[in-house]
Amino acid sequence: MKDYMEERVQEIADYFTSETVPNPTVRAAAEAFGISKSTVHKDMCERLQEVSYLDYMKVQEILQKNKEERHLRGGEATRRKYLNHSKNN
Repeated sequence: MKDYMEERVQEIADYFTSETVPNPTVRAAAEAFGISKSTVHKDMCERLQEVSYLDYMKVQEILQKNKEERHLRGGEATRRKYLNHSKNN
């Protein structure tokens, strides 16, 4: 793996495990680093394991939690969308 990739992977892992980021998501990390969601996901699920296994395990816990909660976040977004839509009509 190239040096710049290792640095990026570690920076994104630090972002996910940071206490300053309340609910890190792949989408938020992609926006913060100016890269695609696919790249963030590949970095965290494949490349991070080679760079730091301990960080890999921490990030996997966060990603699993996000996966379990995503239907709730999606439902909330839909609810807000229709509430806003009904107010405008």
